[in-house]
Amino acid sequence: MRHFTASAALTAVALLTALPAAAFDLSSPDVSDAAPIADRHVLSGFGCTGGNVSPALAWKDPPAGTKSFALTVYDPDAPTGSGWWHWVVYNLPASATALPAGAGDPFKGLLPAGAVQGRTDFGAPGYGGPCPPQGDAPHRYVFTLHALKTETLPLPADATAAMVGFNLNAASLGKASFTARYGR
Repeated sequence: MRHFTASAALTAVALLTALPAAAFDLSSPDVSDAAPIADRHVLSGFGCTGGNVSPALAWKDPPAGTKSFALTVYDPDAPTGSGWWHWVVYNLPASATALPAGAGDPFKGLLPAGAVQGRTDFGAPGYGGPCPPQGDAPHRYVFTLHALKTETLPLPADATAAMVGFNLNAASLGKASFTARYGR
């Protein structure tokens, strides 16, 4: 008869509980790594003539304990020295699993109840599509969904994207992202 020590039993339990969880995933039927961002989602302004419609997004398998989500869209290649925030949404309820195309328009009311669109580098809340300078190499647009351990982020209505980012990183349980590209 074999006898196991407490240490061996704990090791077996640790191995069983250390199995990888399902991967937290963010995707879009409208935007992908494989193709440039379509004109429908490009900014209408700053010399660009796109539709400025935020893409549809969907996510699955958030970390256990997720109480809300926050979404950011960031261009690290913008010639500002600090990148460019194109969309900031927080206080998305934990029950949310998707956003429809156009949800970034603050006048359409397509976000779930309680969700807040933060101020972007365009100076106002809502989605602002890509519009890099002509002649630049295609810019990267990083779509990131943050799973948060709090139901809401306690922020003022005019919070900057950096302030939102500080608070969501402090409350983060995990994140899922993909990077799309656009140049002109």
